Amino acid sequence: MTTEVKDGLRYDAVPWARFHHCFGSGSDVPTLLEDIRLGDDEASGRALGTLWNRVCHQGGTSAPGALAVPFLIRIALAYSRHRADLLLLVGAVARRPHFGDGSRTGLLRAGDLAGSVRIEPSGHPGTWSVEAARDAVAADAELLCFLLDDCEPAVRQAAAYALAAALPPPANAAPSLHARLAREGDPVARACLILAIGQLCREDGDPATVTQLHDWWHHTGAPMDVRVSAALAWLCLVDDCVPAEIDVLFDTAVTDELTALLAPVPWLRDAQDGVRSNGLLVCLDQMRNPDDFPWLIAY
Repeated sequence: MTTEVKDGLRYDAVPWARFHHCFGSGSDVPTLLEDIRLGDDEASGRALGTLWNRVCHQGGTSAPGALAVPFLIRIALAYSRHRADLLLLVGAVARRPHFGDGSRTGLLRAGDLAGSVRIEPSGHPGTWSVEAARDAVAADAELLCFLLDDCEPAVRQAAAYALAAALPPPANAAPSLHARLAREGDPVARACLILAIGQLCREDGDPATVTQLHDWWHHTGAPMDVRVSAALAWLCLVDDCVPAEIDVLFDTAVTDELTALLAPVPWLRDAQDGVRSNGLLVCLDQMRNPDDFPWLIAY
């Protein structure tokens, strides 16, 4: 997809009808995108909900969703209405279905396991659509980095979530996340930035980032949202047994107040299992007691 097509919102240059979402042909996606962009508040919100249900139904990416990523990013950039939700949709279509997986091997894994097979409504392997969406995110990473400095915390949170899915990780992604974190005052956004840094590190294996995350959770003077999110990210990047110090941190820091505060973090919402409504508690349980969740290896 050329820059001219993306920047000009040239929907007509995209072969939508060749691809299908859960409700049929993707040919309806351009109309929904335009309704989001140009409709009044009610019509725009309704179109966004419909688009989300069609291209990311029950957490599963479809080919039309991957094709929509460049347009979603540009609409979010140009219009403040629904900006955070548009970016959350970008992040959602660029991640595999999580099915309540908040484990050390699953929380920060955007792609499917090698050799796994998911067939989407188009008949194509579902992993192709996730990979295509992640490629699209990487191609427009500069726009997402710009949105990391949006005035609204919810937009900064969503921009970090979307940027973390980029594959391959662009050179400017991690530095932009670190730069934003250095001046971020919103605790939910801080958690998102840290988890995004961890997710990019999971792809590029940067040992300096692993060390940095260790230092963050180990720093007793840091805010608890920083320490807990850094501990989660660090556990996803190392094979060590859960250290006693992290157990103490979780037991003392993860209060009702902190779990409620971090509930909007997209990664933690992905980990919700339908029984416990707070993804942070799901993550702690799965990371500390992996033998109780043997089925997660299948995802």
